[in-house]
Amino acid sequence: MPIVALHSDNPFVDGRQSDRALDIRAGVERYFDEQGWATLAELSLESGRRADVVAISPKGDVTIVEIKSSIADLKADSKWPDYRPDCDTLIFATLADVPADIFPEDAGLMICDTYGAEVLRAAPEERMTPARRKKLHLRFARASAFRLARCCAHAGVAGDAFSEADSRAS
Repeated sequence: MPIVALHSDNPFVDGRQSDRALDIRAGVERYFDEQGWATLAELSLESGRRADVVAISPKGDVTIVEIKSSIADLKADSKWPDYRPDCDTLIFATLADVPADIFPEDAGLMICDTYGAEVLRAAPEERMTPARRKKLHLRFARASAFRLARCCAHAGVAGDAFSEADSRAS
């Protein structure tokens, strides 16, 4: 399934995320935008896992944000430790009505809404290897470029040549 849907009213929504998760994602993206970081949602990683949000700082530091919209969402997911090799910091993001004390202490924690986010707990830093960082930066750049091309195609700016472009970015 493509990450960016071409035939919906909003090409950035693919239907996999709940409205609560999309609200959290909006807050995460606004928070990092205010810090000058670039973000990309639903990025496939080298491991085959897909990160909810990857943020890259102006210096090249990488943060992965794992969105959890409820207690059940956190309990049902055990894949988040697999993200650690692909980032310098790992942060959980949730809404204010989800108890903060259920989240692992060895990761950061943000409380979000559609308008922004607040960091409740800073994430411990575990630096990526330079080779892994380079691969992730390239994956991020290629996925971003392919998605932009698909959005242009969606808006009628380009032809249909990019219909499978995002899948080639991985």
